[in-house]
Amino acid sequence: MHTRRIGDVDVSAIGLGAMPMSIEGRPDEARSLATLHAALDAGVTLIDTADAYHRDADEVGHNETLIAKALASHDRGADVLVATKGGHLRPGDGSWTLDGSPRHLKEACEASLRRLGVEAIGLYQFHRPDPRVPYEESVGAIRDLLDEGKIRMAGISNADPQQIRQANDILGGRLVSVQNQFSPAFRSSEPELRLCDELGIAFLPWSPLGGISRAGELGSAHAPFARIAETRGVSPQRVCLAWMLAKSPVVIPIPGASRPETIRDSLAATDLVLTDGELAELDAA
Repeated sequence: MHTRRIGDVDVSAIGLGAMPMSIEGRPDEARSLATLHAALDAGVTLIDTADAYHRDADEVGHNETLIAKALASHDRGADVLVATKGGHLRPGDGSWTLDGSPRHLKEACEASLRRLGVEAIGLYQFHRPDPRVPYEESVGAIRDLLDEGKIRMAGISNADPQQIRQANDILGGRLVSVQNQFSPAFRSSEPELRLCDELGIAFLPWSPLGGISRAGELGSAHAPFARIAETRGVSPQRVCLAWMLAKSPVVIPIPGASRPETIRDSLAATDLVLTDGELAELDAA
């Protein structure tokens, strides 16, 4: 498995976004565990989650608990970097809310520690800016968790270039990751990707295939990806991930999956080398 780097840790060049296993339309636990184990068998060493990845109000942290169970029951579980997040909430009615207060972030981190069953979280990320809380206060809480040894590495999500620079300053140059939406249909995070490349910070595109409901339609929605996929004899999704990997060595896509076959296909993108002409065509699409 090809690797890339987050902070001082080598991880698989493509990670697994585990959210689809816990929200609306999720599979049963047996299939979720089979998917997680298939990812580990194929060499995945980065799994993305969050305490807000759940469906019902009384099951906060469902996804973290599921991941902990999968890792504990696999002989390669100890090799995985789990990246979780705090600051986003789901009341249980399908909506999303925010709480970026330092108190909440520290309490959320403690709860994630318990669910994951670890002494320190490998990578903890501030999930989304809360307009009611000064950004420096929210990131300051992440810095405190880092200084206290509750987390080993710190990241942010859904951030703009100014917030990336601000967070890195607050963290004393220890910002290791930025997790933003980026896909063929959502390219407005190009400036953040370029800044991460400049600073040597890992850029983790979320929903890289367009999201849970649109991933299967990637080829029909973006003709160049479908054409190159047909020429190469692979899926449009695999072409998409290979295109992202070619953008910068700091890019580590985290496609969602809820079936073993989909994560295996995604991981095969690390072996697909696109030509300069193909990359130019996809960039122009």
